[in-house]
Amino acid sequence: MKNLFFFIVTLFLFSCTQKESGKDYPIQPVSSQNVELTDNFWSQRIKTNTNVTIPYCFQKCEETHRIDNFAVAGGLMEGTFVGRRYNDSDVFKIMEGAAYSLQQKYDPALDKYLDDLIAKIAAAQEDDGYLYTVRTILGDSAMTERNGKERWVEVRNHSHELYNVGHMYEAAVAHYNATGKTNFLDVAIKNADLINSVYGPDKRHDAPGHQEIEIGLTKLYRTTGEQKYLDLAMFFLDERGKSDIRDYSSESQWENGAYWQDHKPVTEQNEAVGHAVRAVYMYSGMADVAALTGNQEYIDAINTIWENVVGKKYYITGGIGAMYEGEAFGKNYQLPNRAYNETCAAIANVFWNHRMFLMNGESKYIDVLERTLYNGMLSGISFEGNTFFYPNVLEFDGKDKFNQGASERKPWFDCSCCPSNISRFIPAVPSYIYAKTENEIYANLFMANNTGFKLNKKDFTIQQETEYPWQGRVKFKISAEKPVKFDFKIRVPGWAQNNPVPGDLYEYINETTGEVRLFLNNEPYSIELINGYATIRKTWEDGDMVELVLPMNVKKVVPHKNAKDIEGKVALERGPIVYCAEQADNSDGVLSRSVSVSSEFKPLYVSNELQGIVKLKSEDNFTLVPYYSWGHRGLGEMAVWFDLN
Repeated sequence: MKNLFFFIVTLFLFSCTQKESGKDYPIQPVSSQNVELTDNFWSQRIKTNTNVTIPYCFQKCEETHRIDNFAVAGGLMEGTFVGRRYNDSDVFKIMEGAAYSLQQKYDPALDKYLDDLIAKIAAAQEDDGYLYTVRTILGDSAMTERNGKERWVEVRNHSHELYNVGHMYEAAVAHYNATGKTNFLDVAIKNADLINSVYGPDKRHDAPGHQEIEIGLTKLYRTTGEQKYLDLAMFFLDERGKSDIRDYSSESQWENGAYWQDHKPVTEQNEAVGHAVRAVYMYSGMADVAALTGNQEYIDAINTIWENVVGKKYYITGGIGAMYEGEAFGKNYQLPNRAYNETCAAIANVFWNHRMFLMNGESKYIDVLERTLYNGMLSGISFEGNTFFYPNVLEFDGKDKFNQGASERKPWFDCSCCPSNISRFIPAVPSYIYAKTENEIYANLFMANNTGFKLNKKDFTIQQETEYPWQGRVKFKISAEKPVKFDFKIRVPGWAQNNPVPGDLYEYINETTGEVRLFLNNEPYSIELINGYATIRKTWEDGDMVELVLPMNVKKVVPHKNAKDIEGKVALERGPIVYCAEQADNSDGVLSRSVSVSSEFKPLYVSNELQGIVKLKSEDNFTLVPYYSWGHRGLGEMAVWFDLN
């Protein structure tokens, strides 16, 4: 009873403080807590994540001593540090995913497992709040240069001290939201207070070498209402490009800081450079701080960088970060098929584009998000949920050990940021379906679901029925006890308007033969597009129905003339799905195949292959499958781009 009382009082105080701050994204996501998925596509993947991926990742963390490191640091067991300095972060990310799973379906065993794990983390935390198991266990004298011989001295480059705890903050907030318990949040707050005592305008100055703490700090701010956390996030962002250890005149990304996005102040950056995950976590953090402070310089900078990424550095599969060297963005239009395209970078790209949408309300950001979600992110995990791609190539010769020394998805990695990131991302997918303001509902993604809303003190439900991504028909049914007035804004994807991505990096060579249609209560309704959304303004009553019909033609895509790596090539897609060809379906191989402008491909739904897919088949039996599904049927060639003739 005492704990319940404390939780209610704490929640009240936190919410009161937050309301006083005022600013945030003008559009707010609808939490996955409000969403009941009923579809056959994403619900299956979330179930696998809950039943397989999260337990499996925890098991691997136990086997690789990632969890033991906390127990050893806390004096709960004998031993030494095992692994890499950033392994703490993997545990935190999986805990975040577990918290999201608890939000959707309570599991007492998982709840207890998390509490036991939190106790180990709390024990590992030093008295002043410091948490970095490698240093606590081994001591300063045993630290490598990349760990930092003393606390904080290597923060700007390689130590990951602040990166690790940034993920802890996110996990702690997710756990608090899921359970109402503050045991993990208390650890996070104690650590954040230490860092705030060390860093600031009149204190120590550093820009974190791997961005992430900025996102975590804004989540702590939203949860506690403590201004100091928001100020600290902004301080870390504003420290970039101001280091006395960089040679800003050098052309080397390692010497001038571009690898870390530390080559210029963030407000002067206008191109995506350096390590892709670091960069896009930073852009997400800038968006958060801008939303909470109104910082227009941040907004201008990330708008410019977004145009650069989507217009010149974005793969047709939604991947980003072309280069193996430095896991980095390439030059403008540098898009080799042996791409790096780290799975973590795809996840980060979803985070960033969702924030850009929440800030601006334009569908183009969800277009990018959706392409990444269904293709470049989803390819990173097997159907079974326990093997993973780290890079995501667009071409494979059947032999190349492109995946961290393997030719197929691997069960784990020495640096396992991608599996742990997937485990926290998948259960959060339902939170991207809808968003709202005080008088608007945005339908961004199409998945069968039942979602509860509250607008103007009125409760209602929207039921979405669809077989997307295989079919283009999407129905929405309103259930409301009392009439409720709002603008219903339903995204019309760019691909349905002959625009594969915002900008001119890719274009279709065959115009669609269908049209987008909208119906209100079974009557045709004229589409009024506002920022890419078909908008219906009315007072909604129980039983009202809206139907969106999207043309699901097979499209041929060609790249911009400056993308020399794929010049003269063509790719195929249907709806949000990008396709590839595998040798499993085409015994003669696929790397030398060509596709003509006049080639016709017919869609064919196959329920008993690759968990149910739509294949594409040409008149000469050239067969393609969804890119996300590749690599499940043994080794063989794979290609996304084909010679165009």
